[in-house]
Amino acid sequence: ILNLVESGGGSAQSGGSQRLSCTVSGSRVSRYNMAWFRQSPGKEREAVAGIHSEGSIKYADFVKGRFTASLDNAANTLYLEMTSLKSEDTATYYCAAVLTLDTDFRNWADDYEYTYWGQGTQVTVAS
Repeated sequence: ILNLVESGGGSAQSGGSQRLSCTVSGSRVSRYNMAWFRQSPGKEREAVAGIHSEGSIKYADFVKGRFTASLDNAANTLYLEMTSLKSEDTATYYCAAVLTLDTDFRNWADDYEYTYWGQGTQVTVAS
């Protein structure tokens, strides 16, 4: 069983930056595809970025050029570096994982593809 714990959320100013971390325990992340999702009140959960265990990274169009996802296999930690933050980035951010063998990376943005989820970390961007 994989355990995911997000951290790094909090308040930020519009145009500012913030870095989220997702620490993984229970297994090595090198066997998993990982992803960041977010959910705002009243909205459906949406994919932000996905990372294949072999290194490919996909981004949602609304974060391209602003957010950078990365995976530190040695630290067993997933990161999301967020820059040029906007008020509409306010949401609870979740990391998720699924065994690479159990998924198709073409479906990286579908939340039902993921087996393991963190508890989420709140990001609030003041305009």
